[in-house]
Amino acid sequence: MPLSDPRFLALNSWIARTLGDEAQLALISGDASFRRYYRVRYLSQTFIAMDSPPDLVPVAPFIALANAYHDHGILAPEVKAAELTQGFLLLSDLGDIQLLEVLTPENVEQYYGKALGLLEALQTITSAAGQPLPDYDDAFVLRELTIFIEWLVEHHLQLTLDRQTRQMIDGCFSLLIENVAQQPKVGMHRDYHSRNLMLCDDELAVIDFQDAVIGPITYDAVSLLRDCYVRWPLDVVEALLEQHYNQMRVLGRLGDEVNLSQYRRWFDLMGMQRHLKAAGIFCRLNYRDAKPGYLKDIPLTLSYVCDIGEQYPEFAPFIAWLRREVMTHMTCKKLSQLTSHVEVQR
Repeated sequence: MPLSDPRFLALNSWIARTLGDEAQLALISGDASFRRYYRVRYLSQTFIAMDSPPDLVPVAPFIALANAYHDHGILAPEVKAAELTQGFLLLSDLGDIQLLEVLTPENVEQYYGKALGLLEALQTITSAAGQPLPDYDDAFVLRELTIFIEWLVEHHLQLTLDRQTRQMIDGCFSLLIENVAQQPKVGMHRDYHSRNLMLCDDELAVIDFQDAVIGPITYDAVSLLRDCYVRWPLDVVEALLEQHYNQMRVLGRLGDEVNLSQYRRWFDLMGMQRHLKAAGIFCRLNYRDAKPGYLKDIPLTLSYVCDIGEQYPEFAPFIAWLRREVMTHMTCKKLSQLTSHVEVQR
């Protein structure tokens, strides 16, 4: 990190005051936001320092949720020290091993089973620091879907939508919004996938939870099982989907009238909404935030939308348009050459 970087200099100074002059910082990475992370070595100990510009990503929600996760027995970063004005946190070090790095066809059901088990406690967290989490309501869902239109369709592909096409898309979005509204609401991580789960001595730890909300019961499960960064065989996903459905029934979080078929529809349409949003965010990260690395994940993300949407006749016009206009134009822009996701076969 350049010594002329004023935020790094300020962070380094705060760490020295907090721990001691012997503390040394090394950049680990940024993430899909404006935050940066450093590993801090001090004597025989290691910590993680978070640099989160307060005018862009305040750290108070992270602190509140980290404490709530710990209170509910979920392994998560522990806040050791905080400087709220500058947006600096000193956290416990959960290591370097993301779940994604260790997953194989042989162990995926075991690890994903554990991850689904964690949701049992996570879903009970509906407030933090005495304040309720935001509601993932109709307006919230529409804002997310609009990211797909604004950043991928209009900005990235520079497509102009005529009135008829816009009405067709709006009709599709209405179905996805209605699907969210139909589901029981629980505490929701909102970015629950294999890159945000760390493996710590064979125990799973949860990170990147500061955007948690109260939302639909299938959201985190579909985020995990239909990961934007790795695709698993259908039989694996189906078995884990049924496991999650049964868990929710045993816990009493689903009514007796919700059968597996209904739950699968909720799950499928929830995934379509999430993947449309994610594809738009990947474009926004490129153009707004100068982070082009996520563009390579768009083909997999949209392939989920097409493959699942084709199973529901009410989405036929939208999927036909998506394949004909969006996927074709993306190929013309040679996005397909950037594809590097892992598609696991048995």
